[in-house]
Amino acid sequence: MVGNQDRWQEDIFVACPLRDLVPDDHILKRVDRVLDLSWLRDEVVDCYCSDNGRPSIDPEAALRLMLAGYLEGIVHDRVLMRQAQVNIAIRWFAGYRLHEDLPDHSSLTKIRQRWGEERFLRIFKRTVGDCIRAGLVDGKRVHVDATLIRADASWESLVEEHVEQVLTENNAVAESGGETESQPGRRAGRARTRAAKCKKRSKTDPEATMATSSHKRRLEPCFKDHVVVDDKAGVILDVKVTTGEASECKELMSQLDRVEEQTGKKVEAVTADAGYGRSENYAALEERGVAAVVVPQREAGVAKKLPLRRFKYDAKHQLVRCPAGKILHRQGEEPAEKGWIYRARACDCRACPFKGRCVPKTASVRTVLIVDGYEALLRARRARNRGWDAERRELYRRHQWWVEGRHGEAKVQHGLARAVRRGRWNVAIQAYLTAAVINLKRLAAALAGNPPALSVFSALTRLVDGLCRLLGLNPAAVRAAVT
Repeated sequence: MVGNQDRWQEDIFVACPLRDLVPDDHILKRVDRVLDLSWLRDEVVDCYCSDNGRPSIDPEAALRLMLAGYLEGIVHDRVLMRQAQVNIAIRWFAGYRLHEDLPDHSSLTKIRQRWGEERFLRIFKRTVGDCIRAGLVDGKRVHVDATLIRADASWESLVEEHVEQVLTENNAVAESGGETESQPGRRAGRARTRAAKCKKRSKTDPEATMATSSHKRRLEPCFKDHVVVDDKAGVILDVKVTTGEASECKELMSQLDRVEEQTGKKVEAVTADAGYGRSENYAALEERGVAAVVVPQREAGVAKKLPLRRFKYDAKHQLVRCPAGKILHRQGEEPAEKGWIYRARACDCRACPFKGRCVPKTASVRTVLIVDGYEALLRARRARNRGWDAERRELYRRHQWWVEGRHGEAKVQHGLARAVRRGRWNVAIQAYLTAAVINLKRLAAALAGNPPALSVFSALTRLVDGLCRLLGLNPAAVRAAVT
């Protein structure tokens, strides 16, 4: 018999709690089981006046609205609040009853401005601490990578920024004898003879810089998201957002420092792609005793020219031997910007059979630059050419689907492919919240099959935080010491 549903009948009362209307396997319900924000009010209390003004939106409700949006892939505040009007799961997750008015979308913008970037970083670190206490973080093997975030800037907003001021300053330095106030005794180099290239910059978001992830794609206004992922369960341990043109290789050591401070453990192995394969990184990792599973960068050079690898470097005697057996000596008493310059003698190059392939047409002798950490770079290249062992190959394979998979998850499922607001600090908050919800998903998935452990975990977290407040201690420092 065909049924008939009276869809026009409206109920005055709902005879069950909102929790029962949300499926048990819903992402918001699973995350709610592991999410504890009882500490948030004390964290942001100094952002509000204690004896004046109307009551603000509850901080926990505001943050839960933001987290619900990122978990559902809704990054725009207007769209989020429209969905919250009709989405029972979002209302229940944020703590709003069916008849209660939701805050205006602009309130979330004002809250982000009031709290600031630093507090959202602490919110992300709280999720890392929860994952550490749940046993999801090993901290000894980590994967490092960076990805571009397209800025919220149109092509029409790009303007060309001439470097006339830089040229003027360089000419002034050249006229003053080649010395600068910041670098006394350092030569400034020859004055520029060709016109400098123009840089493009967005008028709507000046902090975004032009960058690209491939030479086959054109430059776009971007920011760069630097991420460290733990090897055990894919928990994101560190996030930093810079301008798009910032070099990721220069961020590696500071990233490892922050990870070791967060986990309280020493990093033993790190994986990264060729963007991090610089000599200074290899040398620093060797000094720290960290196994570097990092792909070395390709040696720069021109076809039919003798590359630098044909020159033998003797670090003990501080000299370089060319393919013809002649010696290049170190120049100057101080190193250049990136290392030491070694120069051949004119009489050696004049009669050398390799001069046509070795010495540039604009020079009379061959000079080479030995960068800092060059020996460590050579060892890394030799190890890569010989072939990594099975353990390193497996670790780098895990890098490809751990950290690069996190980038794909953040962009496809949580809207991090493009910035939704302007300014580096706004993009940083978006990256922190995205990493926080990914960690919460990992935590919820790990504890979903063990409800008793889940309840004990939440109870112990609240108990430790409450005791620390009573004793006037820092809860984060106490938890780190215990773990």
